[in-house]
Amino acid sequence: MMPLKQATNDFFAGYFATNDRSEKTRAAYQADLVQFQRFAGSDVEIASFSGSLIEGWAGYLRQEGYSPTSIRRKMVALRVFCSYWVRKGIMNESPFWRVRLSFGRVQQLPRTLTESEARALLGETRRRPPRVVDARSSSREYRALRDLAILDLLFATGVRVGEASSLDLHDFLSQEGTFRVHGKGGRTRLAFAVDDTTLELQRRHFRARTRVAAESPALFLNAAGNRLSTQGISNVIAAFRKRAGIERHITPHMLRHTVATLLLRNGADVRVVQEFLGHASIVTTQRYTHITKEHLIGVLRTHHPSLRLRISA
Repeated sequence: MMPLKQATNDFFAGYFATNDRSEKTRAAYQADLVQFQRFAGSDVEIASFSGSLIEGWAGYLRQEGYSPTSIRRKMVALRVFCSYWVRKGIMNESPFWRVRLSFGRVQQLPRTLTESEARALLGETRRRPPRVVDARSSSREYRALRDLAILDLLFATGVRVGEASSLDLHDFLSQEGTFRVHGKGGRTRLAFAVDDTTLELQRRHFRARTRVAAESPALFLNAAGNRLSTQGISNVIAAFRKRAGIERHITPHMLRHTVATLLLRNGADVRVVQEFLGHASIVTTQRYTHITKEHLIGVLRTHHPSLRLRISA
């Protein structure tokens, strides 16, 4: 017999010790399972879980106004939790085996920048990079150069913000202009900088970074000489947004969405974009084709020759 509270604690001690999952995933699972614990009761025996409890949980989440996407994520966390204890022999079967849940088809389209916003933001990286004299991570010159390199890297390579944060010095192959990116699921890929302006900026930052004395191997450092966090990168993008005169909130991930959308709009093959983004499945990449189709239809409705050649009856 094992109460839910103890099972939750033991799950995090056991499951995440033997599975290569990110800290972000662990935090999401913890939040979802703690929420379920408040709903079901911390003393309820997990061996008594039933299909009706799962259905009640789903109903509660709907009543609280959670989106289908959020409900599905919470159910995945609980399903993994139950499967873990089935394998351990504490639960005879998963309650999900006797429940069929449907949350509706949800297609979240990526949020992208407009072309004018992208041009204004990217224009910031075309300014003359500062010359770094003071080789300290806290110096104003180094941080200004670092910020330019980060913004340009995100747009040039489409890397995720976590991937950019985790880059080390040895991950940048300066001569080739290539980054070794450590992506989701332990997959590693190469990201290529093909723009000469980007290459010069990245190499300039790399040279400045190698002169900074720091124990951290990170490519991008914060003022304290430690690895720049994902929140730190988000703050960099927010500062550039203000300088570019863009009113709405912009996240680093929107740069990734934007470059993927523009690649497809400019004629890149979807398989190439899949490799570029590091998607394990092309289904994920195909979300962007919906946006490019809408753009194509809009252009055709405005410029198609039949609209000008049509002869009145």
